[in-house]
Amino acid sequence: MTDPEGVHEDPVFGFDTTKTPVPIGFEAISPDEMVPAGGESTSTGGLGLQIARVFVQNKLAVAGLIVIVGMVLFCFVGPFLYHTNQTDQQAVLNSSVVANTGPAKGQPLGTDGTGFDILGRLMYGGQTSLIVGFASAAVATIVGVIYGALSGFFGSWPDAALMRFVDILLSIPVLFLLIALVTIFHASELLLIIVIAFVSWLVPARLIRGETLSLRVREYVQAVQVMGGSRRRIIGRHIIPNAVGTIVVFATFQVADSILLLAALGFLGFGVPAPGTDWGTMLSNGADAAGNGWWWQIYPAGIAIVLVVVAFNFVGDALRDALEVRLQRR
Repeated sequence: MTDPEGVHEDPVFGFDTTKTPVPIGFEAISPDEMVPAGGESTSTGGLGLQIARVFVQNKLAVAGLIVIVGMVLFCFVGPFLYHTNQTDQQAVLNSSVVANTGPAKGQPLGTDGTGFDILGRLMYGGQTSLIVGFASAAVATIVGVIYGALSGFFGSWPDAALMRFVDILLSIPVLFLLIALVTIFHASELLLIIVIAFVSWLVPARLIRGETLSLRVREYVQAVQVMGGSRRRIIGRHIIPNAVGTIVVFATFQVADSILLLAALGFLGFGVPAPGTDWGTMLSNGADAAGNGWWWQIYPAGIAIVLVVVAFNFVGDALRDALEVRLQRR
């Protein structure tokens, strides 16, 4: 039936058929009101874009990344712009450079007890500290990931045997083990990388073992097993890639830990032998010099260690939030 005003009335139910009927108890919602209570979704874009968005939201992490990049440029590019002799100690002693002089024009941070320019020495020692930090963290992460993935995947008695070996090594004090290994073998940059990696792979092995125990019972892993996939393919293509968040976060923190371990060895006199140096050795020499009133020799290396370690910790915290889906801000 149609009324004079042109409204179409349903002959059975008696409502206007020109509008969509709304069930009882519900109200019509406009498109503008169809927005989640938490606001508009920000999870658009690819996974990499989402990770970058969450990382950039952490201002301390961005500042830490700037510090790390700046320190790498300072140590590896700086020597090309600020030329100093850091390898020939005899040439420095025979030159007109005076040892233990304070900051002055041409030598912004002064000289140390052997006459080396401290600013150039900071760059030279930073190269060793950063190389050992990055390299030992990489070796420790690779070894720990493979070891932990194999232990967790096979389970049963192989897992128990492999983890008991890890527990035995973890029971030995790290610094004591480092000093023993460096004392037995001739200290060098390569040896320090191997030694620090040797005491650092234990933690990622336990972490990845736990991740593997959780991942190996997932449906897609069991499906690959049913389809006849090899163990190497399951571990390399399905388990380790799905633990990449834990791996990346650990590797970031491990760089900071490796720099601290090298600094501890250098401070105790087990660092890179002369004329090489590292920030820990510079800190040890600066502590001795500070007792004689040469205060400017202790601060540069100490500040560099603190800045780099704190920067890596900030970056690691942000990467953990960005790579962990449950902590992403959506």
